[in-house]
Amino acid sequence: MKTYVVAITGASGSVYGLRLVEQLLASGAAVTLIVTKAGREVMAYETGFSLADVGPTAVDAVLRFLEIAPGAPLRVVASDDLFDAAASGSARIDAMAVCPASMGFCGSVAAGLASDLPERAADVMLKERRPLVIVPRETPMSLVHLRNLTSLAEAGAVIVPPSPAFYQRPKTIDDLVDFVVGKVLDQLGVEHHLFTRWGE
Repeated sequence: MKTYVVAITGASGSVYGLRLVEQLLASGAAVTLIVTKAGREVMAYETGFSLADVGPTAVDAVLRFLEIAPGAPLRVVASDDLFDAAASGSARIDAMAVCPASMGFCGSVAAGLASDLPERAADVMLKERRPLVIVPRETPMSLVHLRNLTSLAEAGAVIVPPSPAFYQRPKTIDDLVDFVVGKVLDQLGVEHHLFTRWGE
């Protein structure tokens, strides 16, 4: 079974991360979800979903919100739990996506700070040469932002800006979300049918 880490930071766009978790679980993968404090606040504001706990209670809440049957291989871990397996290079984790990624998060990882679990888990992906997908949610970007993203790309991360295409003629917000999440899944090597590919 493939194992993925999904981190949701305090940038706008937590719906991307939640949809990504849903699709990864649907693919048969195991998912570790880490949501920062700011990520929880933004998620509650944007989606109405409040994730106040970690552990089994949080897992049940996420699965209910995503309308997934109980028993799916999901873990919800506190962002300050540096004893979690995601903080170790010896853990069997196939890839990580930070979706969405705040500019503060990107700057911290680019500087190698690893001050909490999402930052440390991303740092582990880079040092172990495992796939790390960053979905940066900011516009416009300053030169500082661009340099931090360049540093992350040079270190091995894949940068996937949440920029939906319109050639598939989206009709709903879900269509726009699905295109971005589909592009993230492509980078993770996970099959999906979230959008019609050009030429299909």
